[in-house]
Amino acid sequence: MIKVDVGSIPLPELLSAKRMLRIGDLRPADSPRMNGEDVDHARTLAELDVTLPAIIVHEPTMRVIDGMHRLAAARARGEEFIAARLFHGSIEDAFVLAVRCNGSHGLPLSLSDRVAAAERIIVSYPQWSDRRIARTAGLSPTTVGALRRRSNVHSGQLNSRIGADGKARPPGVALARQRASELILLRPDASLREIAREVGIAPNTVRDVRKRMAHGDSVLPSRRQAVVKPGDRAAPGMAGDLDRAGGLDQLMKDPALRFTESGRLLLRILQSCAIEAGRWVKLAECVPSHQRHRVVFLIRDYADRLAELADGLDREGPRVAR
Repeated sequence: MIKVDVGSIPLPELLSAKRMLRIGDLRPADSPRMNGEDVDHARTLAELDVTLPAIIVHEPTMRVIDGMHRLAAARARGEEFIAARLFHGSIEDAFVLAVRCNGSHGLPLSLSDRVAAAERIIVSYPQWSDRRIARTAGLSPTTVGALRRRSNVHSGQLNSRIGADGKARPPGVALARQRASELILLRPDASLREIAREVGIAPNTVRDVRKRMAHGDSVLPSRRQAVVKPGDRAAPGMAGDLDRAGGLDQLMKDPALRFTESGRLLLRILQSCAIEAGRWVKLAECVPSHQRHRVVFLIRDYADRLAELADGLDREGPRVAR
């Protein structure tokens, strides 16, 4: 069966029009909920005097993808039919769709549910980036990376991974540098551009890796001891070494950012994040429990987009102002 891109295609485009299905024809979900359905939540839905949203069903198997609580509520009401939308795709795609739906509405998945879901997606889609899996499962990319390293899935030799927008990109900068160092050892006569093209990074980055290897240093830049002198340009990957307050102050004074619309937008985004640690705690305390899963999803989604921007800048290397 052909796989579809359930991670990025809008949900309405993946599903059929609403139709009524006989409840007796439906099979239990291949659910990301490890402990099954919440009986109290299903009872609450059954008592509501409203029309519940249509469930989602995997057409080839007639397994419920999303809506087991709504199905239980319909059974409790003694109903024979239920409104549903059909999904025609692989079993692996159906599971990803189930995780995606449960992460965006209804009863939130527990942390253990999300971790187990991510582990399964890593096996089914090793070419997906950590950020794409993280966004689907509701975890951080760092957590997904750790799960990938612990798994038996060997994706380190992949020259690219597929992001949330469906585009293939080079793997993380650290992984790309390590891969470049391996190629340098295997093919010492290869040109910078040849290795850069194969790994998917800039020739300047390959040059830096080769230089570090020649000096016996780690191929990964240290993020703890970098010192940026006045007039020096930070090397790729060194942005985290700048003092936050001083770094933002320098950016605010830069005409190249201040006098362009995109530059001003970037400065506003960076300013919005420049708050003290104590205030982050207060922000967390103001989130109501019934909206927590939505806030978590949005924060992680925005954080992933910023991280993708940082990775893109890191790969491009320093730009010389003209």
